[in-house]
Amino acid sequence: MDWLKKVSKKPLFLPLVSVFLVLIINVVYDAIQGNYIFEFLKFELKEGALYGRIIDILNRGSEAAILAIGMTLVVSSSAGTDISVGSVMSLAGSLCCMLLAGFGVTHVREIGDLQMPIFVGVIAGIAVAGLCGLFNGFLVAKMKIQPMVATLIFFTAGRAIGLLLTNNKMVYIHLEQFKVFGGKLWIFPTPTVIAAACILIMTLILKTTSLGMYVQSVGINPKASRIAGINSVAIILLCYVICGLFSGVAGIVATSRIYSADSNNIGLNLELDAILAVALGGNSLGGGRFNLAGSIIGAYTIQAITTTMYALGVAKAQAPVYKAIIVILIVVVQSPAVKAYFAHRKAQKEGGLAVAGRS
Repeated sequence: MDWLKKVSKKPLFLPLVSVFLVLIINVVYDAIQGNYIFEFLKFELKEGALYGRIIDILNRGSEAAILAIGMTLVVSSSAGTDISVGSVMSLAGSLCCMLLAGFGVTHVREIGDLQMPIFVGVIAGIAVAGLCGLFNGFLVAKMKIQPMVATLIFFTAGRAIGLLLTNNKMVYIHLEQFKVFGGKLWIFPTPTVIAAACILIMTLILKTTSLGMYVQSVGINPKASRIAGINSVAIILLCYVICGLFSGVAGIVATSRIYSADSNNIGLNLELDAILAVALGGNSLGGGRFNLAGSIIGAYTIQAITTTMYALGVAKAQAPVYKAIIVILIVVVQSPAVKAYFAHRKAQKEGGLAVAGRS
């Protein structure tokens, strides 16, 4: 069983086990329903676009995957979570739509009615999300406020600001040029392409710079990192800004998907998905070492869990309850008390074997 112990210590063991469990549940469900047992993995080309349950998961899970990138860095560097990402998504989408339509205007149906080019509105939405991240990072890194308390400000105020920007109304952008961000690009879902681009960019940055090492160093011991010459304040601040920017990207995707600024519902409960993705990815919520690939797998695993729950007949309103239970279980398993308990049990067992060997 030594091979099992070695495999279980790999960083991607927990997320891959989660994916495997979801697959098993779907195989059993399809078998009970009399479907092809690997129906879950089937996809086909329909009406010029890829279609299938696995494609739907990759498409619908894109926002959570984008958020998980920034959340991973935030958790690793500050040993805390950014609970404002969902609200910041909403704020970014609201600002984008308001700039495109104009304040007080609720519908745009012609390209000539736009108040500015679409790319300007998109960049402005992402930029304001980055500013939200900068504010959160300042409170955490410079003012030493607990991450959850610091990000609680935009968690509660982000959607309200979005409603103020849209004059408390839904703003619709009925333009194909805007819908493309949440629609399709050739035969692929555009959100999946955008998520892949974000993952590739962040991976290249982490591979070609020392940012990843600095983030982990600050997360493990900020005082020692500072003594070693690493500016821990700047590193934490940068991680929150990156998290904000990715929240803005996810907000634009979510807004384009429904081609409207729906401040009350865009990004709702997605902060929980982002945190759960980091935890499912085998990352410690206590900061330090991180595994970006694990977080991405975790994000899509959550969407697979959601899709599976809907297939099993769980109501949409009840789904967060089951996600919360999964979060609690993962956090408890990773808690120092549980780790200390198993370490103590292992020490007792090894001690007993040593005594038996001497006797």
